[in-house]
Amino acid sequence: MQTVTTVVNCSSFSPNLSLKIKNLKPQSFSTPSKILNCEIPHSPSSPHLLGLCRASQVAELFPTTSPEIVVREARIEDCWEVAETHCSCFFPEYSFPLDFVLRFDRLVGMLFGFSVPKGCERTCLVAVIGSSGEDEFYIGSDDFKIGVLEGKISLNKGYVAGILTVDTVADFLPRKGPLRQRRRGVAYISNVAVRENFRRKGIAKRLIAKAEAKAKTWGCRAIALHCDLSNPEATKLYTSQGFKIIKIPVGANWPHPRLSADMKFNFMMKLL
Repeated sequence: MQTVTTVVNCSSFSPNLSLKIKNLKPQSFSTPSKILNCEIPHSPSSPHLLGLCRASQVAELFPTTSPEIVVREARIEDCWEVAETHCSCFFPEYSFPLDFVLRFDRLVGMLFGFSVPKGCERTCLVAVIGSSGEDEFYIGSDDFKIGVLEGKISLNKGYVAGILTVDTVADFLPRKGPLRQRRRGVAYISNVAVRENFRRKGIAKRLIAKAEAKAKTWGCRAIALHCDLSNPEATKLYTSQGFKIIKIPVGANWPHPRLSADMKFNFMMKLL
């Protein structure tokens, strides 16, 4: 029996489903396509085996070992993982049953409690691991929303590894004029959290970049945030992304998050 060596380029393609398909393209991997050198028995009685690599079939069953990171707006299917990510990062000391109650409170807040004043915008962004990116199968509408969540469900959902909220509500921005009017044209970032197992992989930077792009679509000329003084790594991250620390005038009573009485913040801003 003759043995031939065949080089096979393993790539998989999205199936032809009768569902609503968004930007159907071949599935892409974050790592380069793997070239497999396989020795395939060749027999005159089975010529169809020539040029086929069974290892390629196995490769298609398992996703890449470095799954793609996709940053998008949160959807209904993400709400529990968003609440879990938020609470595990900001309140890690809580234990059952308080941790469950807190997560449920955040869940209800996402679905019903995020009221947005007229003329303002707010959205929650998620960094998803293991999704196939833009090649997604989903059911629902782009225009339907529940709270700040998109009202559609993906059939190849990934795992939420990081979250960020961006808005133009300006609750934590200094008001302008004697009438204390809401400041326009400045977006505000809050609730930036990345799960511990996925830190130092550039996820926070991806979330910030997406928030900046979203703010530009809202017509914002700048974006701002508050950074905990006791977290120098976060300050370093925001500085590397172009944010500048804004010195608050002496005696000024600028609004800021009130998580605890002894917590201090840097107010940081970046021009878009």
